[in-house]
Amino acid sequence: MRLESGKMDFLKKLWIARKLILVVLIPLSLLPLPLIHPTSEASCAYVLIVTAVYWVSEAVPLGAAALVPAFLYPLFGVLKSSEVAAEYCKDTTLLLMGVICLAASIEKWNLHKRIALRMVMIAGAKPGMLVLGFMCCTVFLSMWLSNTSTTAMVMPIAEAVLQQLISTGVADTQEDDENIEVPEEVSDKEENLDKNQLELLYRRESYVKKELSTLGETAVNITESQQPTDQNPSRYPTKRDHMICKCLSLSITYAATIGGLITITGTSTNLIFAEQFNSRYPDAKVINFGTWFIFSLPISIIMLILTWVWLHCLFLGCNFKETCSLSKKRKTRREELSEKRIQEEYTKLGPISYPEVVTGIFFILMTLLWFTREPGFVPGWTSLFEKKGYRTDATISVLLGFLLFLIPARKPWPSASSDKATDKNSVKEVNPDPLAPMITWKDFQSLMPWEIVILVGGGYALAAGCKVSGLSVWIGRQLEPMSGLPPWAVTLLACLLVSGVTEFASNPATLTVFLPILSTLSETLHINPLHTLIPCTMCVSFGVMLPVGNPPNAIVFSYGHVQISDMVKAGFGVNLIGVMVVMLAIMTWGGPLFQLTEFPDWVIMRNITRSL
Repeated sequence: MRLESGKMDFLKKLWIARKLILVVLIPLSLLPLPLIHPTSEASCAYVLIVTAVYWVSEAVPLGAAALVPAFLYPLFGVLKSSEVAAEYCKDTTLLLMGVICLAASIEKWNLHKRIALRMVMIAGAKPGMLVLGFMCCTVFLSMWLSNTSTTAMVMPIAEAVLQQLISTGVADTQEDDENIEVPEEVSDKEENLDKNQLELLYRRESYVKKELSTLGETAVNITESQQPTDQNPSRYPTKRDHMICKCLSLSITYAATIGGLITITGTSTNLIFAEQFNSRYPDAKVINFGTWFIFSLPISIIMLILTWVWLHCLFLGCNFKETCSLSKKRKTRREELSEKRIQEEYTKLGPISYPEVVTGIFFILMTLLWFTREPGFVPGWTSLFEKKGYRTDATISVLLGFLLFLIPARKPWPSASSDKATDKNSVKEVNPDPLAPMITWKDFQSLMPWEIVILVGGGYALAAGCKVSGLSVWIGRQLEPMSGLPPWAVTLLACLLVSGVTEFASNPATLTVFLPILSTLSETLHINPLHTLIPCTMCVSFGVMLPVGNPPNAIVFSYGHVQISDMVKAGFGVNLIGVMVVMLAIMTWGGPLFQLTEFPDWVIMRNITRSL
């Protein structure tokens, strides 16, 4: 017994120290590779494998693992220290900083909440339409904010509606035959209960936002710290109530993922792809905000509709006739109360304030300037300048973000005393200074994901090392046996591989590892690199089957409405939908948009330049 007890204690200690053991053993076990084969290719492969294992296993924080090339490349003589350092700050870093400035203003002045509540009010309170309304507003917000921030913003609003549904205690199936008018007054007891629920929900929101300081560790932390409690049968009056909670919760995390696909700045993986592609192929002027938006918007719309249909069938049944009915004569009590709750939340926001108007103008202005910079079919506004190629999307982003630090948040010439009082109160809550700007550096700092910036920089450093050392050429030669496969088959295999790996590994880390390999594979097989890189960039976001797949999954899981089995079942369908829609896009409208049927000249020019 002592022996068994000692063995169990030893194994327990090993499990506790597993990350530290992995951090030490991986570099030591792979060290013979650069020692036995003292070449640049072997040294670069050693750094690449060590960094990739650290990323996938998350033995160390993602940002810390991204610093491995910064000291190993100079030590092994692959790149100079100054050359590696230059890879950690690129154009996309400035682009991200400008977008975060706008996101900070949106959050600070509650513009996101106004947009979300208004869209849900338009959708109505029928369970199916309520889910669709939340999905639409989540997709829209996720286009401009990070998927994690969007989920953390929208989920407390959805939870307030769900708690109202549960608190009524009457199932929809028992109320379908009754037409009930909205009660004019609510009892003090019920009103106090609602206030307490909302207070708890916003405490939860603050807690979640606090825990989201890093993207890699967040998913595990939230999942471990808050376990679901839906085993309690008294929590949900009926099974249908539980299904509505599951459907709405999962729809938000899926919608955040779908919305992040639409814009280059929607998610960090899009930024990683754009910067690595432009660095590897500097002569390819094909990836910008406009072309990406035109390609990805139809994908997201189709995915949004199919995902809603899939979740509706899975959790709410296939009665779409009742869901899509516009008749207001037959409303259940819970639907009436849900609409009342949403209306109350919107009323609490008050009339639209001056800072919200300014933020909205900046939002629209930034989008228009991005679209019209180089639209492709007509000359953009950059053609007005004599020198070409100096202005990018980052220029616009940083300029407008900088102006947000200067423009006062208080209206300079109030049109009415009431408006002045409203704006004065809204600004006073944050800063009593009459010239207080729209955002402060503290607001920006609280949202800026520096870990992602370093992670992206580590990916650029790895790609630069593979290029200089010749490792990418060696990998390409090993992949020559795949030359007999058609381009669509190569792309499909790559998408399935990436979407499978990303279920267990960080999305940015997975893409950073695969992009150089897929670029070399495409060049070797004489396929347009965009034919494989764009679909894989999108599919890497489809890690939606497990709570640890991405932080939005963990946030939704922490509310306790869904189990892992629910996420796996629903996420598998969403994953298949995503891969099929992306393959459809790349084989149809993606072809003429990016000229995917031709092997581009910018790849040939790169190979010629590299050989020289």
